Amino acid sequence: MEKQYIVVCDDEYDIRKLMKEIIEDEGYSVITAANEDELLTAIKMHSVFLVFLDIILENENGMDILARLKKDYPDIEVIIITGHGTIDLAVKATKLGAFDFITKPLKIDYISQSIKKIMYVNSLKNENKMLKQKTFIQDEFIGESDEIKKIKDLVKVVGQSDSKVVIYGENGTGKELVARLIHINSHRANNRFVELNCAAIPATLIESELFGYEKGAFTNAFSQKKGLFELASTGTIFLDEIGDMPLEMQAKLLRVIQDGKFTRIGGVETITVDVRIIAATNKNLEEEITKGNFREDLYYRLNVIPIYIPPLRKRKEDIPLLIEYFLSKLKNNNELRIKSFDPDALEVLKSFPWPGNIRQLKNIIDRINILNPSDVVTREFVSSILEGKTQIDIDSYNEADLKSLRESYEKEIIMSRLKKFNFNITKTAQSLDIERTNLYKKLKRYGIQLNGLEE
Repeated sequence: MEKQYIVVCDDEYDIRKLMKEIIEDEGYSVITAANEDELLTAIKMHSVFLVFLDIILENENGMDILARLKKDYPDIEVIIITGHGTIDLAVKATKLGAFDFITKPLKIDYISQSIKKIMYVNSLKNENKMLKQKTFIQDEFIGESDEIKKIKDLVKVVGQSDSKVVIYGENGTGKELVARLIHINSHRANNRFVELNCAAIPATLIESELFGYEKGAFTNAFSQKKGLFELASTGTIFLDEIGDMPLEMQAKLLRVIQDGKFTRIGGVETITVDVRIIAATNKNLEEEITKGNFREDLYYRLNVIPIYIPPLRKRKEDIPLLIEYFLSKLKNNNELRIKSFDPDALEVLKSFPWPGNIRQLKNIIDRINILNPSDVVTREFVSSILEGKTQIDIDSYNEADLKSLRESYEKEIIMSRLKKFNFNITKTAQSLDIERTNLYKKLKRYGIQLNGLEE
């Protein structure tokens, strides 16, 4: 885990020295600062979790500094140091976000207890955060098919090791989600999960993204930048679409995998990192090796544990569960407009090949929720969505509002149902899950003639 620091900010040298000795004796790493500039430099250069801040610094107001700190760095706890402890001061400091305050002369036991309280509170926050994250991600990985159950079991096992993983699957199958699941089931879960899409970054920029650069390394390199490997140290780096990484970068990646060391662009210092690597691809890497697009030695380094995510068309039994999940998300956001799907409508969705997989299914459900003309989603409407008819209709209503579009589809669906039930009003109303009187009103509204209709 990244080294954590405590900063003591006081304009009196003796106080800084004394507190540094007290805190270091407790086993913590300490940086001292005499003013706000030195304090901010320490925070920018190191991972700081606690600041002891004197309320009165030379030519500076500690309360103002406290307010700025809590605004810009809300996760850093602040304990105020004062020689004039009053109730009013304590209340004001607390309102500004201070965790506690201590008075001079300093008491060793009180300093120690204050730090321990913060460590305990932070541990609870991290535990709660991880629990929420783990629950959220596990809830997102929807499916009860045999293939998905096997993947869920495998993820738990793989998470306990640091072995490299390659996740195979078509676009939209949830490769990143599986990578995140592996991370939160590992001992690295409290550390960073950093990702890079190798296909989305120009080949000329991948090296600087992965390894960073020094100030002046090239034009516009006005300051030092840490790369993703450095940022992910003690955590996990996820290299999505690894099959699209340029060959030159593959060689450099191989060296990092072999010894965990690299140098920033324009730098001379060798940086050592401890990173777990998870990669993903929608390509057959063995075929890419044959074509000369992927290094064989890199393949064997990465492909320690392969995980194959099936396309949605091969786990159709999961489609109703996914739909239910997407609808629950809409409901939680107060955006749900539909109440249910006809069984026939669900069968249409299950039989569709879903070339875009789960991502496409989500988009279709969102579209159905917006455009469906009634509470119940029908087979005809789902078919019109999947066949792309909605795009033609929408274009023809390029000046229309949502109400006009919905009414257009409602009329189309009613006409389709009337024909299906040989213009029988009762059966048509039942199939639409509306009252017969309501159906009559809609027929009148849309100018649908009643001649020849049966009761």
